[in-house]
Amino acid sequence: MKIIVLDGYTANPGDLSWTGLEALGELTVYDRTDPSNKQLIIERVGDVDAVYTNKTPVSREVIESAPNLKFIGVLATGYDVVDTVAAKEKGIPVSNVPEYSTAAVSQLTIALLLEICHHAGHHDRAVHEGRWENAIDYCFWDYPLIELAEKTIGIIGFGKIGQATGRIAKALGMKVLAHNRSVSDSGLEIAEYVSLADLLEKSDVISLHCPLFPETKGIINKDSIAKMKNGVILLNTSRGGLIVEQDLADALNSGKIYAAGVDVVSAEPIRSDNPLLKAKNCIITPHIAWAPKESRRRLMETAIENLSRFIQGDPINVVNQ
Repeated sequence: MKIIVLDGYTANPGDLSWTGLEALGELTVYDRTDPSNKQLIIERVGDVDAVYTNKTPVSREVIESAPNLKFIGVLATGYDVVDTVAAKEKGIPVSNVPEYSTAAVSQLTIALLLEICHHAGHHDRAVHEGRWENAIDYCFWDYPLIELAEKTIGIIGFGKIGQATGRIAKALGMKVLAHNRSVSDSGLEIAEYVSLADLLEKSDVISLHCPLFPETKGIINKDSIAKMKNGVILLNTSRGGLIVEQDLADALNSGKIYAAGVDVVSAEPIRSDNPLLKAKNCIITPHIAWAPKESRRRLMETAIENLSRFIQGDPINVVNQ
């Protein structure tokens, strides 16, 4: 079996091993494949039996140009980079890696929230610049300091990551509201399920954990922002396309939204004209929520298991059945 990884560097920049895939066939790993160069993608896929991608598009044209392709593995949970319909038409399963980053993403979500509440990084820099040493008083702060206990966090998308975030928020003394397409017993132990309108109206903090689908694209926009509390905090560690970024920037600059913490933007890497770069009180991290080594190790292990089970005739984590 010929196996190719189109863009392996982000999942494994060298601190993990590809030996598990090497045991399954003849493996070629590219650190990167230009996602805009469709011809290069077609050439690299060529006559392989199995292809793995993280963010490199595997389009209908790529799939139809690969005569031996039997399996597509996504080195991520989101699989919108693959034309799953075209793959299904050719009888090719597409397997993703669910739940590998639950702990890591919820951890960064709360880290962004705590940074907004205390601006620990800023105050650390201020101390090292000598401002505490030269202060008149025994302490100082440049931003309002926010206590989260008794405040309400509204979580849009209450699957595994949303619930993990809710559990941490609850441990901080917050009330948790959730909006989701379905209700689960595990979710009911953490949160009160409410309508989206109620969540927007009642939340002091709003955190996005829903997938990017046509119905969720731009779910945070000027109209939904208008329904939020004045001074709300917004967090996004899911997908950048959930937010109309100019509308968020306008709300931050006007003070309608007090602060935002985002790990994702609509076009990645971020472009210099992204309005959030110049918005007030907006913390941006470079899509790192998923990336702790422990999380990436789980990603690799499951990705290998996906192909192994396919070879055995028992495919798992198939998203286009």
